[in-house]
Amino acid sequence: MRHNPLWKRKLAAVSRWLHIYLSMFSFAVLLFFAVTGLTLNHANWFDGQEHTSQFKGSIDRKWMGKDVDKLEIVEYLRRTHHITGALHDFRIDDTQCSVAFKGPGYAADASIDRQTGSYEMTETRMGFWAVINDLHKGRDSGAVWGMVIDISAVLMTLVSITGFVLIFFLLKRRFSGLLIFSIGLAVIAAAWWKFVP
Repeated sequence: MRHNPLWKRKLAAVSRWLHIYLSMFSFAVLLFFAVTGLTLNHANWFDGQEHTSQFKGSIDRKWMGKDVDKLEIVEYLRRTHHITGALHDFRIDDTQCSVAFKGPGYAADASIDRQTGSYEMTETRMGFWAVINDLHKGRDSGAVWGMVIDISAVLMTLVSITGFVLIFFLLKRRFSGLLIFSIGLAVIAAAWWKFVP
């Protein structure tokens, strides 16, 4: 009977424990990124949900003085039109101000006349699938969501590594496991080499 050194038994136990619990902890996020990878790759399947609205109004002209009051303008537009995106850009020139808000699957752009305070705004809501696709990419979704993506990537990497380590402790499955891993790696490499322009 073969005797496994203590360090091997401990490595196997730690790998198994990490693999099980990291897999369960990250299951939801793995499922989310798997599904959105598919919806992102086939965005044309989910077209037709975009809804665009046009608004007109006017803001207090005192906010448009020499020193444009950006905060008041942004908060007024948010309150009045229930804008959900984050402020993306605020540009000022001699005749007008342009304000842009962006979020996952969302955009709102306002053009304000500095002389009169009147503005026109276009708001675009691109639908549920656009929202989750933008979340997958981290587009216009903020720093906290960016951290969620980074943590998810680390978790999936650890799940993969611990699963790979475990195959070396399953003597009856080691050869077939490594063979399937090699075939999967070869298929991905061949697809990239042959079919990616």
